[in-house]
Amino acid sequence: MAADTIKRVSPFLDSGPHTTPGTLAIVALSRDNLIPVYLQDSKGAHDGYAEGVVVNTRYGSFPHSTLLNVPWGSQIRASNVDTGSRGRKRKRPEGDAGDAAGEVNREDAAANAVKQAATASSGFVHILPPTPELWTASLPHRTQVVYTPDYSYVLHRIRARPGTRIIEAGSGSGSFTHASARAVYNGYPRDGSERKGKVFSFEYHETRFEKMKNEILGHGLDGLVQLTHRDVYKDGFLVDGESPEAESIFLDLPAPWQALPHLSRSRPQTAEFAADGEKPWVSPLNPKKSAYICTFSPCIEQVTKTVSAMRRLGWVNIEMVEIANRRLQVFRDRVGLHIPTERGANLTPANVGEAVARLAEIEERFKEHSKASRSGGNSSTPTAAMDVDTNGDVMADANGAPYKIWKEGRLITKGEPEVKTHTSYLVFAVLPREWSAEEEEAAFKRWPCGGEEKVIGSLNKQARREEKIRIHGGKNKDTKKKVEKDVEAESKEAAAEA
Repeated sequence: MAADTIKRVSPFLDSGPHTTPGTLAIVALSRDNLIPVYLQDSKGAHDGYAEGVVVNTRYGSFPHSTLLNVPWGSQIRASNVDTGSRGRKRKRPEGDAGDAAGEVNREDAAANAVKQAATASSGFVHILPPTPELWTASLPHRTQVVYTPDYSYVLHRIRARPGTRIIEAGSGSGSFTHASARAVYNGYPRDGSERKGKVFSFEYHETRFEKMKNEILGHGLDGLVQLTHRDVYKDGFLVDGESPEAESIFLDLPAPWQALPHLSRSRPQTAEFAADGEKPWVSPLNPKKSAYICTFSPCIEQVTKTVSAMRRLGWVNIEMVEIANRRLQVFRDRVGLHIPTERGANLTPANVGEAVARLAEIEERFKEHSKASRSGGNSSTPTAAMDVDTNGDVMADANGAPYKIWKEGRLITKGEPEVKTHTSYLVFAVLPREWSAEEEEAAFKRWPCGGEEKVIGSLNKQARREEKIRIHGGKNKDTKKKVEKDVEAESKEAAAEA
């Protein structure tokens, strides 16, 4: 059983030290350009490529054979791939009958042999392990995506932790599903009766449901995510007629207020639910814990209706939050005439002294050039003295000492030039647990209340002094004598006032 459990662990939870066939990997072309790839161990030519399965990018071609069995984070050089005939057979000369069967066999044998990839002169990518953050940046968009700044804050506010059970309505592209599955993971359940952290995801659109189901299976999350095709507005959140017993809820729906009545601990007193009065009410929430909810709504009108429904149904601590994400860039502002000509360098004088020295150098060279011209030199031919553009790749200061170019300049933090637009409004609320008479009686016996005497504010000053004598009297004799004197003085003052 332990071996099966290890085999089923998703690469999103434990990707291992290096890449393996049949798993998902993220090919990083740049910070904002990521490609998800399912690595394959090719046994022969594929799609006309003699090297097998090949990933083609703007930086070159990368056969899967070069991406397999390498440590995560490795830099992979591009390869010169052999496209061969790409499915086209060689044209036979007229009248050359030959051995057709033998030629077919030779072509099949050549197709089955995988050619060793040759490294190209330029181009590279990085191979990264799959994480919810990278998957969010590279996944195929089917709906509006819940991005990392939003779902990280949401998971914190709804108290998602290992062992938590989450209800998600509106799977969409699966961004929040992958993040929440990692947040609640505390092991795969051995059977249906064992309680582990789990995500109960509901999707109404059938096409998105099928695509999401295939992704969950391919990513090894089928034991942690239970996907259901359902209209939660009408049919609620029960799974096979049983309660998920969830403590956290995330609703990414156009009308979350229509789904809120199904998230009640008792039957809502509405006409819609009154028709089912004969059936016993089963709540999808955990009866022994408070429920924490978050709704994801782009429009403020949705927020207004959702908050009104929450207040009617007994939700408390209702709060709306909007997250504005802004990326900060950290770089060095390299300014100076001694900086090599490269991207990001500002080839202007860094201070007045450097500017004056540069002007003096130019004037001196101009004088030498004029003197050479008057002496009969060919002024049409440029000389070394007139070549004032000497800002080459100088890697030494004025004294000739080498310096490190990456440490030059001031360290600057700069915000993004483009202002991020609005994504959505997040509405948070809490539904307290309901206590029965038996539970309140058991709690009262364990923690009796009503007869307290020694609580803050219930003792007068003299009683508190006497309490100090009892606590500290045996530890320090000087303290005991001082406290006794204070108590005696306070007693005399009280008698005099009486």
